[in-house]
Amino acid sequence: MDLNSFYKGHRVLVTGHTGFKGAWLCRALLDAGAEVTGYGLEPPTQPNLYELAGLESQLHSVIGDIRDLELLQRTFQQSQPEIVFHLAAQPIVREGYKDPVGTYSTNVMGTVHVLECVRHTQSVRSVVNVTTDKVYQNQEWIWSYRENAVLDGYDPYSNSKSCSELVSGCYARSFLHNAGVPLSTMRAGNVIGGGDFAPDRILPDCIRCTLAGQPITVRNPNSTRPYQHVLEALEAYLLVAKEQYRDPTLAGCYNVGPNDGDCITTGRLAEVFCEAWGPGASWTHHEEKDAPHEANLLKLDSTKMKAVFGWSPRWDVGMAVRKTVEW
Repeated sequence: MDLNSFYKGHRVLVTGHTGFKGAWLCRALLDAGAEVTGYGLEPPTQPNLYELAGLESQLHSVIGDIRDLELLQRTFQQSQPEIVFHLAAQPIVREGYKDPVGTYSTNVMGTVHVLECVRHTQSVRSVVNVTTDKVYQNQEWIWSYRENAVLDGYDPYSNSKSCSELVSGCYARSFLHNAGVPLSTMRAGNVIGGGDFAPDRILPDCIRCTLAGQPITVRNPNSTRPYQHVLEALEAYLLVAKEQYRDPTLAGCYNVGPNDGDCITTGRLAEVFCEAWGPGASWTHHEEKDAPHEANLLKLDSTKMKAVFGWSPRWDVGMAVRKTVEW
């Protein structure tokens, strides 16, 4: 309730508003009474949550690429946002291998463009840049990564997000800190939830296969990931943006992940999905030859979020999957 009362009447700009997380975030902000401007590409899939949730008629939507600095600048000037959530990105690991230039230009220069607009917009009072758990140099060890671990993502997507973190740190030190504008980066785990229709994501693939009457094919059943419901991550983003608005000294980098017991293998996630779906759902291992590299073991330590903001996950992975299936 405190989050809702804070955002009521505030002007908020969300980049990537037509995507999965962006649409959920806009829905939450609108429900809280915020005045929302969205900047992003056309919805990336058909169907998509942005259209299904009827968001276009409820916010000011600008369809544009964050690599288009001129259009982005006009959007900032016209909307005069107080709070900025930067979610626009090329978010798929495999797409990064196919198009590394496009991935870097979107995820790195896109971040530069957003922060350049922020530093020239006097109305901005709080900024959150959403990156990923994959920004860390992956050691394939059993320990969870903390915020002070080395940033060096392996593949083009992960590495470009590491670069986005470095860009954020530079702008915070060089420009925003002296202007009194707090900027935090949020490193979230693998989010799941209703409304995700993207390719190459485990639960959307599970649903597509099951609806087609086919067994789910899992490429890497033994890979461990920090799975969490999308609303867990969004609550953390909203909380940090609110609290640093009130106290800029709270700005920093924060992991947002599930409790350790909810970091499970992809095979176990497929099993949990089948249990939640019921009859007709099954999965099998499909080994790919010459598959691009993906991390095998990845866990996050969210102690800092819990200690600083009192945030903690509300749903375990079983509930997160059940809520996705219900949707």
